[in-house]
Amino acid sequence: MTRIDRTFEALRLEGRDAFVAYIMAGDPNQDRALEVMQGLPDAGVDIIELGLPFTDPMADGPTIQLAGQRALDGGMTLEKTLNMARAFRAGDDSTPIVLMGYYNPIYSRGVDRFLAEARAAGVDGLIIVDLPPEEDDELCIPAQKAGLNFIRLATPTTDDKRLSKVLQNTSGFVYYVSMTGITGAAEVQADTVAPEVARISASTDLPVIVGFGVKTPEAAAAVASVADGVVVGSAIVERIGRGDAVPEVLNFVKSLAEAAHQGEQVHD
Repeated sequence: MTRIDRTFEALRLEGRDAFVAYIMAGDPNQDRALEVMQGLPDAGVDIIELGLPFTDPMADGPTIQLAGQRALDGGMTLEKTLNMARAFRAGDDSTPIVLMGYYNPIYSRGVDRFLAEARAAGVDGLIIVDLPPEEDDELCIPAQKAGLNFIRLATPTTDDKRLSKVLQNTSGFVYYVSMTGITGAAEVQADTVAPEVARISASTDLPVIVGFGVKTPEAAAAVASVADGVVVGSAIVERIGRGDAVPEVLNFVKSLAEAAHQGEQVHD
């Protein structure tokens, strides 16, 4: 079992939903980003999504795009992102780390080299938004063989036929993108998400986690009540970008995590 698998098993036994937090590696600088990352578990985060900065983040809205640009302007690279994971792992051997980003930096580094380095750095899973299931031989299958979960995205436009393809080689959890479009564009509605989560859950034993459009503790609680967990990214990154102190950012994260954990698993 990976750290991700163990985390979901523990949450299931506790009767709690998962809270997943996204931050951008190197935003606003390497030291501050690591300080935030190191504080996330104590703030109640179950899984950390660590954004890999990229020059052409086509699926991301302005908040995440700006975060990536800040990181790149500060000299953040794939190597330094892996170093950030290593530094975090030196003090925390249990909280899963999922790298989220685009294929180009990984391809440029070389898949085999990247996977070996990512595993050694303590990375547990990958979300690569621009690699469809038709390209599973590129990274998905090698990643799974290397012991990393490969987490796939499902969206409101993923019909039943496509869903079976999406789920074919997915592991860890399924990330349900609650709306079409880019990150941070609108606020999610739990009653809209619920039937889609149920549809996906009927086709897989994997946890279904909902992201995109969750900006408040109230929304986190509502979404968690109809899914196996919730992801918050843009709302956290926005606070980092506007210069909030690390304790302020972590207090906000804590409010989200507490709300998500209180969302009773009425969908089970």
